[in-house]
Amino acid sequence: MAFLEHLEELRWRILKSLAAVIIASIVAYIFSSHLLNLLIRPVPPDVQLIFTAPAGAFLIRIKISLIFGLLGGVPVLFYQAWKFIFPGLFDSEIKLVSVVVLSGTVCFLLGAAFALFIILPLGLRFLFSFQTAQLMPMPDINNYVGFAGRLFLAFGVVFELPLLSFILSKMGILTPSFLRRQRRYAIVVIFIAAAILTPPDVITQVLLAAPLILLYEISVWISAAVSREQQDKKQDTIEKE
Repeated sequence: MAFLEHLEELRWRILKSLAAVIIASIVAYIFSSHLLNLLIRPVPPDVQLIFTAPAGAFLIRIKISLIFGLLGGVPVLFYQAWKFIFPGLFDSEIKLVSVVVLSGTVCFLLGAAFALFIILPLGLRFLFSFQTAQLMPMPDINNYVGFAGRLFLAFGVVFELPLLSFILSKMGILTPSFLRRQRRYAIVVIFIAAAILTPPDVITQVLLAAPLILLYEISVWISAAVSREQQDKKQDTIEKE
C-alpha cells in the first residue's frame, strides 16, 4: 500500500472513531440526568454543588456526555486501531493483536469503573474531611465533573499495566527480574497512596491497595510467561541448528 493510501486509510479510521464517540455522546446526553446522578452520588449530603454561569447546568450535561461518550467509544477506538494495523500483519500476528485489542478495551473500562465506584467516593471522603466551620465546601459542578473525568482516564490507563507489561516484555524492554526487584517499592508506593486516600481506615486501605497490587503481580506473571516463551523459542532454534 502506497504512503498516500496509508494516509487515506488513517483518515477514515480517525473519522470512524470520531463518529463512534459522537454517537456514544449523543446517547449519553439522552441519559445525562441519570449519569449526573451517578457522578454526584459519592458527594456527601451536606456538600452543595453549584454552577456559576447561566449556561452552567446545560454545559455540564454536554461535558458528561463527552466523558461517557469517550468511554463508550473506547471499543471502537481500539478496533479501528487494530484494523489500521491489520494489513501490515502476518497471519501469526493477527490473533495476537486481536487479543491485545480486546484486552486493552476491557482493562480500560474496568479501570474507569474502579475509579467511579471505589476511588472517587474514597477520594471525596478524604478531601472533604479537611472542611471546618470556617471552611465549608461548595465545589463548582464543572470542576467536579472534570476531576471525575480525569480520574476515570487515569485509572483506565493504570489498568493497562498488565497489557503494557506484555507488550514491553515481547519487545525485550521489560524483564520479570526487574519487576521482581521493584516489587517492594511498588507495594510501598501503593499503600502510601491508599493510606492518603483512606485515613485511618485500615480495612479500606487494604481493599483499595489489593487490586493495584494484584495488577502488579499479574504484570510480573505475564512478563515471566513471555520471557519463558522467548527462551523456549531460542532453545528450539539452537537445537535445530
